[in-house]
Amino acid sequence: MKKYVIGNWKSNKGKNAAQEWFAEFADLYRPVKGLEVVVAPSHICLCSLADYVGALGLEQFSLAAQDVSPFPKGSYTGAVAADMFKGLVDYVIIGHSERRRYFHETSQDTANKISETVDAGLTPIVCIDQPYAMTQLTALNDIDCDELIIAYGPTEAATARVPEQPDRVAEAVEFIHRVHSRRPVVYGGSLFPDNVDKYIALQLISGVFVGQSSLEAQSFAAICNKVGDSLS
Repeated sequence: MKKYVIGNWKSNKGKNAAQEWFAEFADLYRPVKGLEVVVAPSHICLCSLADYVGALGLEQFSLAAQDVSPFPKGSYTGAVAADMFKGLVDYVIIGHSERRRYFHETSQDTANKISETVDAGLTPIVCIDQPYAMTQLTALNDIDCDELIIAYGPTEAATARVPEQPDRVAEAVEFIHRVHSRRPVVYGGSLFPDNVDKYIALQLISGVFVGQSSLEAQSFAAICNKVGDSLS
């Protein structure tokens, strides 16, 4: 089973800090067959980072956008359409709980963003949480995309900075697989190098979705290398 480590920087790091992070990460990261590493910087960094990361020659590594417009290119001031990310990223994070909580995004917004992303030839990373998992999963029923990734991230784990217990994560992932059996599912919520082992060992888990720990190159590389070791 292919594994993923996905880092989400959220609203952090400008161009210089981002390049310093990647320079440090490149020295620590050990590519492993079967492991795909994805990092989502801020939108403002993507143009410069696409060239910079390409020059570093990182293997089995991709960039992601943290969000995307639910509309195509056109008269939508301030929006970034999926087509505009082509050539910069391979993945797009969609439906994060912070987008729903702070920006009042709906399930229909999520569905529209997924459609725009797939039409642009990019891979959606769709965020799911409780107690709205079934509604969120239903929005995926008509999506024709073999590569779509589901990221399960309980809101409490993100807000309280306390990871959900592995047995509860296993139950949630099993439920998701009953609805979408062929989609890879990653877990996100207060993951660190010293606790990631117990989550990547869970059956049906295809990797991890990392927030705070992705902001430090050393801790993120340690997580990547631990997931890589689990494949050997």
